[in-house]
Amino acid sequence: MRKLNKAIDRFCALHPRLGIPGFMRYIVGANLIIYLLSMFAQGGSLSFLALDTAAVFRGEVWRVITYVLFPTSSGIWLFFSLIFYYWLGETLERLWGSAKFTIYYVSGTLLTAIAVLLAALIDGNRYFVAGADYVSLSLFFAYAMTYPDAMVRIYFLIPVKMKWLAWLDGALFAGDVILNLINRQWGSALVPLVALLNFFIFFSPEFHRKADVVKARTRPQAVQFRKAVQAQQKERGYNHKCCVCGKTDTEYPNMQFRYCSKCAGYHCFCEEHIFNHVHFTE
Repeated sequence: MRKLNKAIDRFCALHPRLGIPGFMRYIVGANLIIYLLSMFAQGGSLSFLALDTAAVFRGEVWRVITYVLFPTSSGIWLFFSLIFYYWLGETLERLWGSAKFTIYYVSGTLLTAIAVLLAALIDGNRYFVAGADYVSLSLFFAYAMTYPDAMVRIYFLIPVKMKWLAWLDGALFAGDVILNLINRQWGSALVPLVALLNFFIFFSPEFHRKADVVKARTRPQAVQFRKAVQAQQKERGYNHKCCVCGKTDTEYPNMQFRYCSKCAGYHCFCEEHIFNHVHFTE
């Protein structure tokens, strides 16, 4: 996935004008238009835009794109959800550029459609999708990964960091997949996994970085180091003591202490001597 991510970055760098500037404006505008039309339309007159697997297999291929034009909520909640996802999309577009954001959204749209079509083939059922639920979820996850400490207010009252909401959504997402697997609904279990592949591809470097951090923390050398520090703290009453001047973090709580990677063993130095000391060889 990292190679694919790098290929996407190179493509966007070489072709920055292939994106659609202000992409979310068109999505939000289309959602509003479809919602207003549905209020006056009779029956399912707009159903020709929804993702109907039977219709797609008959050749109505435009449905793999147009289904995202349907809003996923109604009434006052439609207004708030459109503002929220417009804000997410605009922020990501400013950060990534129009080309990369357009690829992210369109790939999420197509992957969701592919996932639903595969589910129909696997289960033998007819699926009908109207709305970009998984695409919106991928936007939310992307924003939470990029700005994990950003605050949002639930019902305009309760402040919550984006990363905690993302963890909650991730737990519900995993639970849905597991439940479908338990019930042997293989197609339904496949849909969310394939639909969110754009998120996993675009953030694969971040996932690998976090995995490397966990791996580094669990190395025997790192574990031994933490045990040595804890033993020192318990015995002497401080965490760090400079090997040159003898200052401790207990006496100087605002001073930074570091361990020298070039010295043999574990030798700590204060900020005044970390770059100004003779390296230990034993």
